Amino acid sequence: MYEPIKLNYSFDALEPYIDTETVDTHYNKHYMNYLNNLNNLLNEYDFNFNVDKEMIATNINAFPEEERGDILYNLGGVLNHELYFNNMSPALINKPIGSIKKAIDEKYGSYDNFKKEFIDQAMKLKGSGYVFLVLNPNNELDIISLANQNSPYFYGFTPLIAMDVWEHSYYLKNKNEKEKYFNDFFEVINFAYINNLYEDKNA
Repeated sequence: MYEPIKLNYSFDALEPYIDTETVDTHYNKHYMNYLNNLNNLLNEYDFNFNVDKEMIATNINAFPEEERGDILYNLGGVLNHELYFNNMSPALINKPIGSIKKAIDEKYGSYDNFKKEFIDQAMKLKGSGYVFLVLNPNNELDIISLANQNSPYFYGFTPLIAMDVWEHSYYLKNKNEKEKYFNDFFEVINFAYINNLYEDKNA
């Protein structure tokens, strides 16, 4: 069985930007539901849980065709939520550092330009989904949006940042004011973690 990730912060630690009830509900209801569903689906096939979750998508043909959609949907829900939670921190390391700073400046001209483009993508996303900063197959940074629980891993990209744009990520606190939530996310974004991901992929 895949175990849930442990948050590196308490449910109230991201206040006043991301409220306690939202973090609690998001983690214990939404994320855990995807994880439980994924474990239950994989258990039906005597699955080897030592396999990295990211590898399931590349081996999805090992499962019956009628099960693949459910497996990928719940897998995406797990992968996307785990990155999203790890992308945030109360430590306020909310400006790029190290190698990711250099890469963002080279691609987007400045952090402010990057943040604006990221939020613009989020505002344009119809319905539910995520906006990601990814490394594309050429190892270059890109901002992409995907609907529902699609994961960049399904398309050959490596995600570095995931911002949840489903209503459950912001509605309790912000109601329909999505842009306020998007800006709040960038107040608690954890660029130490993101930089480590980027450097690991470029080691």
